[in-house]
Amino acid sequence: MASLDPGHQTQNHPDLESIQHDLSFLEEDELALPPASNNAVPGHNNVHQAPNNVDAELEMAVAALGDLYFEEETTEPVKLPEYSCAYCGIHDASCVVKDIKDDKWFCNSRQGTPGSHIVMHLVRSKHKEVTLHKDSPLGETVLECYNCGTRNVFLLGFVPTQGDSVAVLLCREPCLTNNALKDMNWHLDQWQALIEDRAFLPWLVKVPTGSEMSRARKVNSEQVNLLEELWQSNPSATAEDLEKSEVHEESQPVLLRYDDAYHFQKVLDPLLRLETENDRKMKEEQSRSGVTVRWDVGFNKKRVAYFVIPQTSDGEVKLLVGDELRLKHDNSKWQCVGSVKGHTLNEEVALELRGKKASKAPVDETTGFSVDIIWKATTFERCQAAMKAFAMDEKSVSVYLYHKLLGHEVSDPPVEAVKLPKKLSVPHLPDLNPSQVAAIKAVLEQPLSLIQGPPGTGKTVTSASIVYYLAKQKKAGQVLVCAPSNVAVDQLTERIALTGLKVARVCARTRENIASPVEPLTLHYQVAHLDDGEDSVLQKLLKLKDELGDLSESDEKKLMGLLRSAAKDVLTAADVVCCTCVSAGDPRLAKMRFKSVLIDEAAQAMEPEALIPIMHGCKKLVLVGDHCQLGPVITSKVAAKAGLGQSLFERMVLLGI
Repeated sequence: MASLDPGHQTQNHPDLESIQHDLSFLEEDELALPPASNNAVPGHNNVHQAPNNVDAELEMAVAALGDLYFEEETTEPVKLPEYSCAYCGIHDASCVVKDIKDDKWFCNSRQGTPGSHIVMHLVRSKHKEVTLHKDSPLGETVLECYNCGTRNVFLLGFVPTQGDSVAVLLCREPCLTNNALKDMNWHLDQWQALIEDRAFLPWLVKVPTGSEMSRARKVNSEQVNLLEELWQSNPSATAEDLEKSEVHEESQPVLLRYDDAYHFQKVLDPLLRLETENDRKMKEEQSRSGVTVRWDVGFNKKRVAYFVIPQTSDGEVKLLVGDELRLKHDNSKWQCVGSVKGHTLNEEVALELRGKKASKAPVDETTGFSVDIIWKATTFERCQAAMKAFAMDEKSVSVYLYHKLLGHEVSDPPVEAVKLPKKLSVPHLPDLNPSQVAAIKAVLEQPLSLIQGPPGTGKTVTSASIVYYLAKQKKAGQVLVCAPSNVAVDQLTERIALTGLKVARVCARTRENIASPVEPLTLHYQVAHLDDGEDSVLQKLLKLKDELGDLSESDEKKLMGLLRSAAKDVLTAADVVCCTCVSAGDPRLAKMRFKSVLIDEAAQAMEPEALIPIMHGCKKLVLVGDHCQLGPVITSKVAAKAGLGQSLFERMVLLGI
């Protein structure tokens, strides 16, 4: 602040200068000083005297401001038109599209999202029908196929006519391949989808300008997802409501150590729920309509439907052998569930139907079908059951492993006395190198072992050798061998069987009708081929079901009882039981106890998933994997950020085990 000079009392005060400057926009008459008060001081003129100091000058200016009249400005929020984008607020009629099903408008901008806002909404809501705005260049137009009237925009495209001045909308299936349309003067070979790169073609729905997007509400993918979730419970909610609501809370991250199993469950369960819900939504969003089917009958006399899954802008549908689908025919109201048997060379899905409705399939129809992917909560439920057993069942795992899995500091038990031959070798497996021999000896002597190595270092041979020597130990009992994927389980099952051990490969019920590379070792195969004579009741009922397809209710009940009893016999006689980590929670294994458990590819399993096989009374645990490779696949960004992708193998490594 500048200091005042006593000899120059007329010097301008900086604060006064700023006030005068700020009032420069006012007219002179608006700045006129108010008239002198009638209560003038006697002996003084009724005029304002020049101030003898700057403070008086400042007070006079402030008084003048107090007498000025400023009109109050009221800033009311701008009300956007009803056709504004529900995400960002853009309201150019040529840039927005209305979702017919929920009457919400969205623009063709992809600002903050991987796809345009309208396509993002259609994918999340599973809606397919839209209309253009009445003031758009094409007017109020419902997008539909010219030939059949289909309104699924993910199937619609356009073809230019002979003059190239008019475009005709046609659906990809079945109209584009309709021979009757080939006589028209249309360039069918130039058909182009209306949605490309997750946005509508710009000639149909314009992309907002940079100026429009700069003034729009800023949104990102996470906010869009939360808004879509909010609409499920409150369809009239707006983006402003999202800011006020507490739709999303930060999840507690995973830890290296836990106080007890209840603490473990408290942290992992919310993350598992997030992942499960996200997986369910992804599956449901992959439903497809407009499917063309061709029919056939398999060698097992079961009805098989072949079809190509229509691909849309929301991504490719990934189907695995054993996945369950629901095939529906809208006109006849028929629907039936089946399992994916595989894929043909023409990329057709082979769906084997099951149940009584399979015999009533509309085989005379080829078009008008739709496909839903059936989501099952099996993985989630078994992971939850494992965490519950970890917390409540004292016999689910040894005391030592209980504390080690939680990250507690506990004393190592005495080294187990194990009798081994001078030279370790396993029948029908390659010779072991020194590092493999050392790994086997360490596993046999310790209750918890980690074997790490990148691909190609012989982990499969090492694992099979470990299982062989574990099974040969007295009082060791049966060995449970698991992995996150069916491919890894099959590879290890095949190697273990070469050693001469009795192996039972337990497959999920949905995969029992699918050919396996280790078919003779599977539980269902061994049950069906039990050497108990062709005249046994079990064999008679199996033969009858194969011939008829279905049995009477009483025969079916009798068959199920015989199959359970036979499965129990096969499992009891096995030296080694092999299955995926999730299948370790199969009811057929519920009452079985396994002192020794080996998990291959353990670094690719979520912690709750790896816990399932361990909860069978494990006392010796072997984790084989490579935490430097890809870990568990987590689809929920929130759960992944909180650390659900950290495997049990990786956490044990971080703990220094």
